[in-house]
Amino acid sequence: MSSENGKPRLRQYYEDTVRAKLADAFGFENPHQIPRLEKIVINAGLGEGKDNPRLIESASNEIAVISGQRPVVTRARNSISNFGLREGMPIGTMVTLRNARMYEFLDRFISTAVPRIRDFRGFRSRAFDGRGNYTVGIREQMVFAEVDYDEIVKIHGLNITFVTTTNRDDEALVLLREMGMPFRDEVPVVI
Repeated sequence: MSSENGKPRLRQYYEDTVRAKLADAFGFENPHQIPRLEKIVINAGLGEGKDNPRLIESASNEIAVISGQRPVVTRARNSISNFGLREGMPIGTMVTLRNARMYEFLDRFISTAVPRIRDFRGFRSRAFDGRGNYTVGIREQMVFAEVDYDEIVKIHGLNITFVTTTNRDDEALVLLREMGMPFRDEVPVVI
């Protein structure tokens, strides 16, 4: 989904609209202070992958179709005897998206995948990590229209992390909300 000048639609929207809103909201004078999305990391942890290499291969193919980029297989760093896990065994797959692919994935995620999530009422606005990054857990990879249901070996979840250039959660919340991320309006807890 690109605009007329070849840039992804959401990147063009960020440059034309969101940057000005963020500068006004937080009083940024230097344009380099304005927060932006730096990268998106898609991760699927598959503990059963050590026993079933076909599961790792299937998850890698699904993430490649979802992201448009070939993922890497993550391997165990340590041996854990209680889990039957040895160092170097495959336990998941992940991909890091930047620039045009990142904006195109975010656009598809917000416009097509999120509406397909069952019983969705909005993402929690308090789930930031304290450094301006936000992680979303998706229970089923089938919310992405690109995934072929017939080729799924096992239903698994995904973690999607949105990494921003700011280290403040309030700035990152406004950035993601302006980009179209559907947050639920939570009432602050009064104790």
